[in-house]
Amino acid sequence: MANQQKTSASSGKEGAAEGQTINAPSLLDLTSDNITPNTIRINSQGDNARLIYLMSRLVTHLHDFARETRLSTNEWMAALDFLVRCGQISSDVRHEFILLSDVLGLSLLVDSIDHPKPPSSTEGSLLGPFHTHDAPTLASGEDMSDDPEGEPLLALCTVKDTKGNPVPGVKIDIWETDSSGHYDVQHADRGGVPSGRCVMVSDSEGTFRFRAIRPVSYPIPHDGPVGKLLRLLGRHCWRPAHMHFTFEKDQWDKLVTALYIRGDPYESSDAVFGVKKSLVVDLDKVDGETAKKYGVDVGGEGGMWLLRYDFVLVSEEEAQELRDRNAIEALAKLGLTHLKLVDHLPVPEVD
Repeated sequence: MANQQKTSASSGKEGAAEGQTINAPSLLDLTSDNITPNTIRINSQGDNARLIYLMSRLVTHLHDFARETRLSTNEWMAALDFLVRCGQISSDVRHEFILLSDVLGLSLLVDSIDHPKPPSSTEGSLLGPFHTHDAPTLASGEDMSDDPEGEPLLALCTVKDTKGNPVPGVKIDIWETDSSGHYDVQHADRGGVPSGRCVMVSDSEGTFRFRAIRPVSYPIPHDGPVGKLLRLLGRHCWRPAHMHFTFEKDQWDKLVTALYIRGDPYESSDAVFGVKKSLVVDLDKVDGETAKKYGVDVGGEGGMWLLRYDFVLVSEEEAQELRDRNAIEALAKLGLTHLKLVDHLPVPEVD
């Protein structure tokens, strides 16, 4: 590498014994004009081509942002303090950085890039900050909610491929809030007992069904730094009524999605940009014939809501082909012709 210099490593740095010499790019006479290429140069000494490329583009865009906005020291310190507060309020059951990614639209963008969907398949949505890994596995038809105040709902769903064939043996993770608009982990008395969430497996015909409650609108957590940011931006913190799903099976592209109830007042202004038209659904009411077939009780005021949806998965091979094609087209539009794909991700072409 050009302009290398030998440096005595007597500072006790990891991997450099006393008296050992290391090679590093010369970083003398740094200015606001040359700090960017110098930072990229010193970050380019490793063997991981993808990491080097990611850091190169990150540094380039961060530095350009500072130059374009003429970023002040006070503003930058406020941003750093904001990130510190995001970390301080996060926990095993609350991930403020995911929430930040969501409200900036980044979560939806990354999912759309990494999990592209052909028109015939179910579109992705947001994972959100309240997914857990302790949901109980339920048999088909069981109830995942213990909320007596919620309006009962029966969900009848299928999992198919893009050709209409059933996909059996898919692990399906499902979760929603209670009738007050809170996930179970938001209640101090949860006590490690999950509610409003479950794991199911599609049967030989690609079907699964469960009982739950009708989803309700709710505010994202707004008592932390992300909530304060939304208030400063003049934005509301509400999400339309929805239910979360993930689908996983070997050789199939993982699907993270959600279904949104049509007519919700926040349907067109979701605080975290999760709503897509194809994921907005209508609810019906369970009639007597359906109730008898699936062994549910439709008695009580208002009866039972009915959700029907046919999920369509994409094979990993289909997703990879589409991901590569989209990447090549996107890079060409950006004029980035010096890149190649390695493991379906762009890295610089080396002469």
